[in-house]
Amino acid sequence: MSLIETFLANLPEVKGPLEKKLGFNEKLKWTLIVLISFFVLSVIPLFGLGKNSLAQFQQLSIILGAQFGSIMSLGIGPIVTASIVLQLLNGSGLMKFDTHTKEGRLKFQGFQKLLSIFFIIFEGAIYVFMGGLAPADGLAPGTYFIMQLVLIGQLILGGLMVLYMDEIMQKWGFGSGISLFIAANVSMEVFIRAFSPLTTTGTWAFGSGQSPVGALWVFFLSLSGGDPTGAILALSTILATIAVFFMSVYFQAIKIEIPLSFGRVRGYGIRWPLNFLYTSNIPVILTAALMANIQLIARFFENWGRPILGTFSGNVPASGLVSWIYSPDILRTILTGAFTPSSLFHAFVYLIFMVVGSVIFALFWMQTAGMDAESQAKNIMASGLQIPGFRRDPRVLESILKRYILPLTIMGAVTIGIVASAADLSGALGRGTGILLTVMIVYRMYEDIAKQHMMDMYPALRKMIAK
Repeated sequence: MSLIETFLANLPEVKGPLEKKLGFNEKLKWTLIVLISFFVLSVIPLFGLGKNSLAQFQQLSIILGAQFGSIMSLGIGPIVTASIVLQLLNGSGLMKFDTHTKEGRLKFQGFQKLLSIFFIIFEGAIYVFMGGLAPADGLAPGTYFIMQLVLIGQLILGGLMVLYMDEIMQKWGFGSGISLFIAANVSMEVFIRAFSPLTTTGTWAFGSGQSPVGALWVFFLSLSGGDPTGAILALSTILATIAVFFMSVYFQAIKIEIPLSFGRVRGYGIRWPLNFLYTSNIPVILTAALMANIQLIARFFENWGRPILGTFSGNVPASGLVSWIYSPDILRTILTGAFTPSSLFHAFVYLIFMVVGSVIFALFWMQTAGMDAESQAKNIMASGLQIPGFRRDPRVLESILKRYILPLTIMGAVTIGIVASAADLSGALGRGTGILLTVMIVYRMYEDIAKQHMMDMYPALRKMIAK
């Protein structure tokens, strides 16, 4: 074993369960523990924090599962960034991992954890040293740098907590921590933006003369106040959110089923499902995380006096690359009469970026996550299954699966990229990308629970899931 492999093997890790299969109640317990811990850590402020320039990136923080200014300021950003970098290295051939073997998968996971730790330290230092999260004013001479190190230490601690909470979820809970944190953040944001009676300053809206945050309240207040434009805008965001929900569920439910039979048992068989959204929500998560990182880095460069990636006007990108990968609210510009041909071109560029990014990351994920035709053929053969009427040969099975897997990967990525960008362009509550991710995460969790733990659940819950 090489020195690197020895180092990777000795990285701290969460010990997996001794049981081969955990019960439903045990997984539910650990999922709730991680979820509650996430919310608690999100409200713990950074000690010694003064200026919080990242607070303006609220939409980015939702997708990143972060709460800027708290110990959870890094969120899932370092983990997703590490995944992006490692997949690019693997896909380009600069680093090669044989994910078809147990040793190769362990090595891939070890490098991913090591890269995640590196990006936790790197992003924590970037946030502080480039002024995103700065120490409080009025410090004694010579203590400013020390307080910067204290802030970085807290960010590293929070990032490591996220990393190992994600590992707890993978081994002890339902799904992954990354998906859970995104779903929790987006769900909270959608609920607040739909039903909150408070203003943006946190005061009670009714009687204050200010508009509430909740779109539902804005709709009724606009109707009663004789403001049809405001009512239509509020209603359009609600309807866009509902439309994204139904489209996500519809596309998630589409699948191709390949008939298989047991080679040694005649007359019995199953159907092997291949989802239309073959790589699920992973491509959009990676694309959204890439966009978030570009915007954060661009802001830091602007504060540094070198806006090579673009500039900002308040909280909105105004020029450069960041302005083109920032979603314009096309529906609002149309309803308010501010629509121009440049707005349409901007929307088209944003849509193309989302679609191309989703396709690239879907192909990388399919190759590295053991979802390619060769890996699926090996899984099917290991289960004692074969396609009726064909020889029991993995090469035959692989050639048949290739007809479906690559087209499904590309078509599914294009579809999810279009739906996500269209939802963003329509101004859906909590951003369309976040809603799309949340619906798909919850739907996939529902499928996994129904498939793996139907008999473990309580009778009432069992009946609800079985319907």
